[in-house]
Amino acid sequence: MSRIEYKNLTSAEAYRKLKTAPPPAELSSFLTAERVQTCSIDAGGGLTYNYAAKQADESLIRLLGNLAGELRLPEKYAALLSGEVMNTGENRMVLHHLTRGQLQGPVLFQGRNLGDFYQKQQERINEFAGKVHTGRVKGSTGKPFTSVVQIGIGGSDLGPRALYLALKNYVRETTGNTFMNAHFISNVDPDDPNEVLSLVDPERTLFILVTKSGTTQETLTNRQFVVEVMKRSGIAGLNPKGHMIAVTSETSPLAKSPDFLESFYIDDFIGGRYSSTSAVGGAVLSLAFGGDVFAEFLAGAREADAKALEKDIRKNASLLDALLGIYERNILGCPVTAILPYSQALSRFPAHLQQLDMESNGKQVNRDGKPLDYKTGPVIFGEPGTNGQHSFYQLLHQGTDTVPLQFIGFKNAQTSFDIETEGSSSQKKLNANLAAQIAAFALGKADANGNKNFPGSRPSSLLYGDRLTPRALGALLAHFENKVMFQGFAWNINSFDQEGVQLGKVLAGALLKGKDVSAVLAAYGELLNS
Repeated sequence: MSRIEYKNLTSAEAYRKLKTAPPPAELSSFLTAERVQTCSIDAGGGLTYNYAAKQADESLIRLLGNLAGELRLPEKYAALLSGEVMNTGENRMVLHHLTRGQLQGPVLFQGRNLGDFYQKQQERINEFAGKVHTGRVKGSTGKPFTSVVQIGIGGSDLGPRALYLALKNYVRETTGNTFMNAHFISNVDPDDPNEVLSLVDPERTLFILVTKSGTTQETLTNRQFVVEVMKRSGIAGLNPKGHMIAVTSETSPLAKSPDFLESFYIDDFIGGRYSSTSAVGGAVLSLAFGGDVFAEFLAGAREADAKALEKDIRKNASLLDALLGIYERNILGCPVTAILPYSQALSRFPAHLQQLDMESNGKQVNRDGKPLDYKTGPVIFGEPGTNGQHSFYQLLHQGTDTVPLQFIGFKNAQTSFDIETEGSSSQKKLNANLAAQIAAFALGKADANGNKNFPGSRPSSLLYGDRLTPRALGALLAHFENKVMFQGFAWNINSFDQEGVQLGKVLAGALLKGKDVSAVLAAYGELLNS
């Protein structure tokens, strides 16, 4: 592969042409039934990406394709897959794709085949989960484990929590029950662990401590919180060491610690918000649902990853999604994007995507640390439909800002029982609302009464499938991961570090240790802790 040039978005000739091109006609004027049927791309995992309700005519699609070609976005993805250093801030490779299977040649580091390393960790997790499920590994008082609690924060919590909730009902419907019930402790607020611990039997609970560095303040504090609660339980023979496993790095102070039943490993090439397909998500999901479900989830992610290598943007769902987002952010000036899943199982998925997108692309300097003169990542928010319709859709329909919308939907529910009222089932009502919202946002409704006038031409996309299965969920996750990656490449930023989270942590640590801090920080500390 020839050397790839990295340059700012505004230095691309294709971007200058995009910026000066006549804008497409109003969306409401060219959205037709035929367009709805034809503007679709296979996104992998049984998912389809439909962009009919985006304000993108064929002329704009060609310009976006030229931009992708000039910036060599698929080639940069291929370079990432082959092990080129993409995290320039920390001088690291970016290898979360490798956790779901090899798409390029082997990636080696210090003589180790990292694909084999990630696969071995998942095999070890499967073996351990099997021992737990069959009762060969029990709690310290001899009782089998029935619950698992993940202790982590950020990427060690948001992704795995969202995925567990997304698959819980599916697994119960298809297998009769989950192997274990999962819970999550993340916030250093003592109300969080107290609430979770009130829901579980400590004798039958396995805790997973997730911290790559082994030094995360909130996570270590919550671990000690759990240990203290177990010690004070008064249960004879209850030993916290017999109820904890770790997911950490091999260089962490927790690695191979006798305080854990077992340790599983990740490395610095897997960023927290991209770690759900590694041991970070693999341990809790395999314990809760079994290794076969997690393997199916990985297979769906790999399908989407493979499709993201396609150079034709009309065949590459995540790339076209990314480019349309670039157009909306940098040409139309939209500062916010909403993620709107019409699936209650995806209730925490927008929160995970909020971290994925905003922590990755919330940057004001390029890969070389130089200031940018254009906008980068948008603000991300969202809630499941139809709940959101009765909350913030008012602003989306008639507010003064245009907010691009990303809808997610499924033809069928995860569960089989439904009722029919007024001639339709609950699932049909859900999907009728989804279809209606897309049409209403795009087409609007003219009314002489300004209060009842809907301007329309509010752009949206739709990712949809038959049912939210593990395979579909894997593809859904990978679609958004790859969209964020492509946008980072286009903006010429490093989407794989997160210096923005460090300053507050450093200041909090200094305040807690009684070090000299600014008068302002000291004053706020006094206000809250006196």
